[in-house]
Amino acid sequence: MSLTVKQMMEAAHAVVPKIDPATARAQMASGDALVVDVRDAPEVEKTGRVAGAHHVSRGMLEFRADPDSPYHDKNFRKDRPVIVYCASGGRSALAGKVLKDMGYLQVFNLGAFKDWAESGGPIDRPIDPGM
Repeated sequence: MSLTVKQMMEAAHAVVPKIDPATARAQMASGDALVVDVRDAPEVEKTGRVAGAHHVSRGMLEFRADPDSPYHDKNFRKDRPVIVYCASGGRSALAGKVLKDMGYLQVFNLGAFKDWAESGGPIDRPIDPGM
C-alpha cells in the first residue's frame, strides 16, 4: 500500500509530540537533550541554528542515528531525549517518526526554526565567510 505525504505527516504527528520553544528550552537546560537541526547545509549557513544544536541533514539522519552504521554519530543515544527541528516543521516531524521507528523513546518536534528565533531562543550565528 502506498502512502501520501499527508498520511505520512499524520502518522508522524501521532507519535512525535510537538513542543514549543519554552518547553524545548526547559529540556535543553537539563543538559541531556540532543537538539538536531535536520535542514540542509545551505539553510543552516544562511540563518544559523539553535544554540548548541547538532546539524544532521534529513538525508543522513538514519545513518547517523543507527549505532550499527559506519556513519554513526556518537551523540545519538537511545537513552537521551532528542529534539528535532527544520524550517517549517515537516521534515522534523518525519525525522522524529524515523527516530521513533529506530527505537528512540523520547523524541520531540520543535517544528520551525523561525519560531525558535522569534521566541528569542539563542542562536549560533553562521560564521561570516569573509572573515
